[in-house]
Amino acid sequence: AAMRSRAEVDATLQTAKLNPAELLPAVQCLSFGPQAGGGECCLLQLEPGLCAELEAGHSLVIRGEKDEHAVLCSKDKTYDMKIADTSNMLLFVPGCKTPEELNADPASGNIIHSQVAGFSNNYWELRRCRPKLKKLRKLLMEDPYDGPDSQKDQTSTFSKYSTEDLLSLIQASEEEILHQLQVVDACKIEGYWRILDFDYEMKLLNHVTQLIDSESWPLSKVPLCACLEELGSLEPREMIEHILVTYGRKYVDAGEVFFEMREDKICRAIAQMLLQNAVKFNLAEFEEVWQQSVPEGMTTRLDQLQGLALVDKSSRPETIFLLKVEDLPEDNQERFNSLFGIREKWTEADITPYIQDLCAEKQTVGALLTKYARSSMLNGVKVYNSRRPIS
Repeated sequence: AAMRSRAEVDATLQTAKLNPAELLPAVQCLSFGPQAGGGECCLLQLEPGLCAELEAGHSLVIRGEKDEHAVLCSKDKTYDMKIADTSNMLLFVPGCKTPEELNADPASGNIIHSQVAGFSNNYWELRRCRPKLKKLRKLLMEDPYDGPDSQKDQTSTFSKYSTEDLLSLIQASEEEILHQLQVVDACKIEGYWRILDFDYEMKLLNHVTQLIDSESWPLSKVPLCACLEELGSLEPREMIEHILVTYGRKYVDAGEVFFEMREDKICRAIAQMLLQNAVKFNLAEFEEVWQQSVPEGMTTRLDQLQGLALVDKSSRPETIFLLKVEDLPEDNQERFNSLFGIREKWTEADITPYIQDLCAEKQTVGALLTKYARSSMLNGVKVYNSRRPIS
């Protein structure tokens, strides 16, 4: 393209009926460079916080396998990536001067010739989303750990996962993944993250609670050293410690490590053990057996079972059955379809433990119910049912 002269610029302004006095004296003439294809560059729109992270030298990672929708992760947050189309073409001009810069530099040339290096009609837009963590549990549950003597563990063909493996497979930030490993009570064995087989976990917990009983220790002060000494001959010491960390709160007193056992978590695990072999359990009978099965000094309460079991008040006699929130779909609509398939009408109190984890930042259970359910009154109680027919 031939370079424009000042005379040509002035003639163009006159044709456009523009008054040069109202414009900046500098003129930028754009021409397309030989490589000005649109395919080389992608634009990504960042919120100020993410921009600051990049400028500070931190990295952002795009995660997802071929069949998954890509997400972008910072150290502690996850974002959905969506392409946003623009009606105005976006041009990439290296060294392009903004009006502010031209104003600040009166010496800038009268005519500046700039080359367009590329262009785009869209950009990637980021939206904060819930980390997709369901897959983490699924991967670890392929091959639960059931003890050092297990034949199954020697012959297993399933993959084992290190922290690096999980970072490449799970669509979540590093902090969210590490937090979730704590939530699912995973432990590191020989460098790989494992979830304990439930029966093996109950066997370990039983060893610990029986020892507490036989030694008459208070549940609020269980000594680590004595547990490892007494039980180390039955099971690996790191497994005994893992159970204490899982079912207790660690603290140090006079230089010695103690655990305060968590009543709610222990009662909940024992309820799961009782319920997992029955389709439905008579509620009154279950409550009696459950209280007899927990360590002495602990009190069972139905609210310990939120997100684990559901009481059916409409059956006579009332029954209780296992319904674990982690077994339900991760997608909002699928989760509601699944819940309305199990029960047609729900009270807010009953459904809350099963949808609480779907709430995005600053979102309430009420807002979710408004979007995915329809409310009505049943015998003076507000209940929710599906907005769409359940097949």
